[in-house]
Amino acid sequence: MPAFSLEPEQTAWCAELRTTAAQRLRPLADKGEPGHVNRPLLAELGQLGLLARLFGSGALDLCLMRESLAQSCTEAETALALQGLGAHPVHAHGSPAQRERWLPRVSDGSAVAAFALSEPGAGSDAAALSLAAEPEGAGRWRLTGAKRWISNAPEADFYTVFARTTPGAGARGVTAFLVPADRPGLTGTPLDMLSPHPIGALDFDAVPVTADDVLGEPDRGFAVAMGTLNLFRPSVGAFAVGMARAALDATLEHTRRREAFGGRLMDLQTVSHQVAEMALRTEAARLMVYAAATAYDEGAADVPKRAAMAKLLATETAQYVVDTAVQLHGARALRRGHLLEHLYREVRAPRIYEGASEVQRAIIAKELYATTQEGPR
Repeated sequence: MPAFSLEPEQTAWCAELRTTAAQRLRPLADKGEPGHVNRPLLAELGQLGLLARLFGSGALDLCLMRESLAQSCTEAETALALQGLGAHPVHAHGSPAQRERWLPRVSDGSAVAAFALSEPGAGSDAAALSLAAEPEGAGRWRLTGAKRWISNAPEADFYTVFARTTPGAGARGVTAFLVPADRPGLTGTPLDMLSPHPIGALDFDAVPVTADDVLGEPDRGFAVAMGTLNLFRPSVGAFAVGMARAALDATLEHTRRREAFGGRLMDLQTVSHQVAEMALRTEAARLMVYAAATAYDEGAADVPKRAAMAKLLATETAQYVVDTAVQLHGARALRRGHLLEHLYREVRAPRIYEGASEVQRAIIAKELYATTQEGPR
């Protein structure tokens, strides 16, 4: 299938999903408390079969889900994405026992998952993380340190935690652990952030883990983290595209009916040209997201570069589109509860999480130089 074209069945499914999100998920999202996990919303996502679909489909399908949900209900999109991010390492690298215990509950929305990578001193530089996994006999460790800016913390039921098992080894000395939230020594506090997502801090005070908790292999956890991010980065772009499309739709409606300077806003060239630019950038970002997701599904060699490009372009584009939409709506868009006020708070975070825009540029450059021969001096 060409990366720039969707099958009619996919287009129809996206339209159905947008309608479902507006009619069934939006009311549940409105009843939730900002900054906290919305378990009824998760249960409904499970009932609709969308959470189970996280583990039975590819990157393009994930992008279509995230874009469609974001266009109608960003809270539902985020709830779905965080379940996938936290549980994908279990799906891809977990033992049969780990998968059997947790994946059915993640799929029906009864267990909340979280991806615990970032630390106070290791956000964008994930290889520099310092949460210590101190050995305590064969196949046993104690986790000591802190994680910060962890989505779904401290309300998750389990965490995919990345800890340093070999000091001084950089990316090669990191191990991924599945840590249930009720382990002794694990505590957390919520963080009050600009975006209305559930985000918190975790503190590990000699938290016990064993070989049965390892995801993948000891000292190979960095590959677990990067593999997860390579899958989810294009879909972060899809989330951004969904928000941009929602902002564009609102702007088209507003400028079509808003009277100003003796006519409609849409009749002013400066306004219509801005709207055209919003549409142009949104479509370009959408196509790059689909191309990156298709490359992932086909096992292409340049997935890290494509994923970074898709996330970078889409998140920067969404920031531009939402900001322009606010400007064209005027003061009404700044009122608490307005769609664009909500999107304005939502759209800023994706330029930072799962690798800030600067990190994406670094990945792109590294991949470009790695695949080109050195020219003459």
